[in-house]
Parts: sequence; C-alpha cells; structure tokens
Amino acid sequence: MDSTTNIAPKATLLRAITLPLLVFYGLGVTIGAGIYVLVGATAAQAGIHAPVSFLMAAVVMLFSASSFSELSGRYPHSAGEAAYVEAAFRLPSLTIITGGLMLLAATVSASAITVGCAGYVATLLPVPLWAIIVGTVSLSGIIAAWGIVESVRFAAILTLIEIAGLFVVVAAGVWHQPQVIYDVPSVFPDITDTTALIAIAMTSLLAFFAFIGFDGMVNIIEETENPARNMPLGIFITLAIATLLYFSVATIAVLLLPLEELRLSTAPISLLFERFTGISPFAITLIAIGATLNGIVIQTILASRILYGMANVGRMPKVLARLNQSTRTPLLATILVAGCTLVFALFFPIDILAERTSQVVLAVFILINLSLLRIKWRGDPAPEGIFIAPIIIPLIGFLSCTAMLVGPLLFPN
Repeated sequence: MDSTTNIAPKATLLRAITLPLLVFYGLGVTIGAGIYVLVGATAAQAGIHAPVSFLMAAVVMLFSASSFSELSGRYPHSAGEAAYVEAAFRLPSLTIITGGLMLLAATVSASAITVGCAGYVATLLPVPLWAIIVGTVSLSGIIAAWGIVESVRFAAILTLIEIAGLFVVVAAGVWHQPQVIYDVPSVFPDITDTTALIAIAMTSLLAFFAFIGFDGMVNIIEETENPARNMPLGIFITLAIATLLYFSVATIAVLLLPLEELRLSTAPISLLFERFTGISPFAITLIAIGATLNGIVIQTILASRILYGMANVGRMPKVLARLNQSTRTPLLATILVAGCTLVFALFFPIDILAERTSQVVLAVFILINLSLLRIKWRGDPAPEGIFIAPIIIPLIGFLSCTAMLVGPLLFPN
C-alpha cells in the first residue's frame, strides 16, 4: 500500500464568493463601520458640512481603490497589502510592517465598531457596557470562525437589512420635511470660508474610517470566483453605493436635527428614525445592532486572513496558517484577533479608535500606491485580462493619502 494514502490533503481556502456576495461583504464592513456609528461624531467636528467630509474621503478612496484593483489582479493572494509591498520592494521587513499595520487597523476598526454596537445594545438592555462588549466580540468571533460561505451569507443578509434601514431613515426625513431636498446645497461651504474648509478637511480623516472596506475585500481574493473580473467590480460598486448612502444620511441628519443632540447620541440612527417617524426606534435599533455586528464579523475575517496569508508565506508563525479541516477557516488566527479586539474595545473610546484606524490605513495606502508606482516604473508585465490603472492614478492616490494623513498634524484642532 502507498504510504501516502493515509495522509489527509492540506486544507485550502474555498473559492465560493460570487460578485454579489463580494459586494455585500464590502458593504457590510463599510456601512457597519460607517454611518451607523460615525454620523454624530462627524457632525460634532464639521457641523452642517459633515456630508462634504464624506465626499472628500470618498474621492481620496477612489484613487487608492484603483490601485488596489490593479494590484489584486497582479498578485491575487490573501496577504493582500503585504503581498503587494513585497512584490514592489522585496524587503521582508517592510512586508512584515505592512501586514502588521493592516492587522492593527482591522483589529482596532473591529474594536471601534464594537463600541458603536454596544451603544445601540445598551439602549435596549440594562446591562453593563463591558458585558455587552464581551458578548458582542465573542459572538462575532464564533460567526467568523464558522466558515467563509456561512459568514459572508450572514453578512449579506444583514447588509440588505442595514441598507434598508438607512433608506427608511432618508425617506422618513424627506417625508417629515420635504423642504430638506431644496436645502441640500447648504451643506456645501462657500469656497472663501476657510474655517469651514479646514473643518471639513480635518473631519475627512474621521469620515475616511467609514469607507474602510474595499481594502479588506482583497484579502478574500483566494475565496472569490473569477477574481480578475469580480474584485475590481466589487471594489468600485461598494465605494459608489457607500458614498451615496453616507452623503444622503449625513445630509438628512445635519439638516433636520440639532447638531448638539446628534453629537451626544450613542445611537444616532435610532434617534433619527424616532424623530422623523414618531415610532419607537426598537426596530431600527435592532437593524443598527445587526449592521455593526456585521462590521465586526467582517473585520475579524479580514484580520484573520491577514494573519493566515502572512503565515502561509513564512512572514508569521506557521501555526497561524493552519486551517480547521471542517470549517476550512484559520481558527487560531480568528481567536487571536477576537482577543485583541476585546482589549481595545474595553479601554478606548470610539472616536479615538476610528481616528487611529484611519491614520494606520492611510499609512498603508501610501505604501500601496508607492508599490504600484514602483511596479509600473520597473515595467513588470501585467497578466492579461486584469484591471489596469494609468500611472497618474497611484501618484494622485499617494499625494492625497499623504495630505490627509499629514494635514491634521500640521493644522491640529
């Protein structure tokens, strides 16, 4: 008998994510981490001009999204950002730093969303906040470890519900005060209003957090069907839908609610729903809980895949690349991510977590755009059939991300 017949084949990631599921994955983490959590915080910084901060963040994202789209076709690996930097610079230390930064960003992001989720749960249950945070992180970790198809289908269902919840809030706001449609231009400042423009620019760093999502999409490329076609499409569709939703909800919020009330609310979407409809916010609060839970699950998946991808190429301990034969997910990596998420969520406020996440992600985006510039300058051939961005795109991406990262340091509040 062949001695190899008793050796179980090595488990591999399951390539089962279609374009719709990919978009739901991206929207799930983007929306859950964004408008359900940050509308009040952005209004506190930029006032009535908060919606413009979301637009500015979206523009910055667009250039980097194009760079990610090309790089995901050139290097379709789960390590994502780390793989791109490795291919460009071939410096193992820089690769490890990049992967570490993205791991930190995903974990801190999950923590920020956890705090936001706990704020909604606390409006329904008389339970200590720390207990809600522990329960939320535990549940998210279990779902993330369940299996990629099950996790993403779970995310897709919640994403449909959370998009419907935002649509209801916008529609209720317009129904409550139809005049708001004609007031939309007032959220755009006069180009001579330097104070407003600086506030918008500073707030765009916080709003940038709300768009973090497509960068996580590239880390499940090994589980995506027809990735050369579906990944760029999924990235751009996700960014377009998120931008439209964010601007609409933020505009309704700042035009129809007192800014101070919006700023102080721990459950801003529930507040909007109750104020516009006069109906108990119970249902919309449940939707908000689902939206934020969805974001935590997807960020946990993202962080665990970063660990898996880096371990798989020898940049992290190999034990983190082990997949469970049944679920075909990296269980140890998932548990480690959940533990770190819990620590951050218990000890840091949401605005600090969101801003730190944005700063870390911007630093990585600077490296990603530089990576594509270097690869193009070096003349590395691209595989046929992938998305190709003109060289000016990563250059603008590099400059815009640098400006957004450095701006708050040069012009602190």
